[in-house]
Amino acid sequence: MLEVPDRPLRHGYTTGACATACAKAAMLMLITQKPIEEVETVLPIGDAVTFSLQDVAFNEYFATAATIKDAGDDPDATHGAKIVATVSFSEKQGIELDGGVGVGRVTKPGLPVAVGLAAINPVPRRTILQAVEDVMQAYGVKRGVRVVISVPDGEEIAKKTLNARLGIIGGISILGTRGTVVPFSTSSYRASIVQGLRVAKEQGRTAVVLTTGGRSEKFAMRIYKELPEDCFIEMGDFVGFSAKQAKKQGFRDLRFVGMMGKFSKIAQGVMMVHAKSAPVDFDFLAQVADESGVPPALCEQIRQANTAMQVGDWMLEWGYPQFFSHLSLHCCRQISKEIDGGATIVTQLVTMSGEELGGATFEGEVDSGCGNW
Repeated sequence: MLEVPDRPLRHGYTTGACATACAKAAMLMLITQKPIEEVETVLPIGDAVTFSLQDVAFNEYFATAATIKDAGDDPDATHGAKIVATVSFSEKQGIELDGGVGVGRVTKPGLPVAVGLAAINPVPRRTILQAVEDVMQAYGVKRGVRVVISVPDGEEIAKKTLNARLGIIGGISILGTRGTVVPFSTSSYRASIVQGLRVAKEQGRTAVVLTTGGRSEKFAMRIYKELPEDCFIEMGDFVGFSAKQAKKQGFRDLRFVGMMGKFSKIAQGVMMVHAKSAPVDFDFLAQVADESGVPPALCEQIRQANTAMQVGDWMLEWGYPQFFSHLSLHCCRQISKEIDGGATIVTQLVTMSGEELGGATFEGEVDSGCGNW
């Protein structure tokens, strides 16, 4: 996961909040036939926010308005994206909402939006419709209206997200339950983990592979090349949370792939493995080395190590590859303990370059080291 800057962080606004503001502005211009440079809208959390507009255009048939999404200090793929709303009168009664260019369409079950619909999540869908309806009521308009949300660069932006894996094809999602973007939000990251697990479940998958980041996921996909892409979930630092959620979703085959640093913490029983959450316990690693047949003098050297990676390098240099199976087995047992059992836990350690070091499997009270797979 990305490191959080050590300074006060600036909040931003969601794609849903931007789309709501643009839809309201476009509806106003369609009715009044007057240009608008900015518009105020109320976020789902109740705050009133003014959005600057650009590329406004209107005639008697349609109106369009755009704004640039500001994600604040959050490392959001959609920061700087242009969000556009186009509103037109329709022969159909009521308000119809759809996605245009750059807004993805849902193709797999398990998401909060039904298959076949534009990927506009429930809260922004509701706020967009409400904003348009409020304007129509204020001006006494009773005609049908069609609202289309688009993101010109959405298809390109989506390549930086997991949308395709989740079955959202052709662009980004319009998201946001609060309206604001909280920088480096753990709740957002956890929500993405749950969403990925739900999609995998709806696809009938029976195993999931949990990794700490993009690099370890790439290596995991090479190890488990027989598994579909939607079986792979980036859990980040949230090991315990991810394991519990996977079990809650009904998975009984949980596989973990990662590197020495964070997995040394998991082996100790640390289930939140951010760099600042807990230090690596080198006394513990020396204990694992002792279990692996490493002589006492070398175990003492391990206690003075600088990093877990250095310990791993020593194990290879000194000729004790069984250390990695022992460490992996500790990981398996700790994760099984965290979720109160009931699932097969597999752990595989890899190097920074993707070399497979060793692994283990744990099933209740029955376990086995897997050596170098």
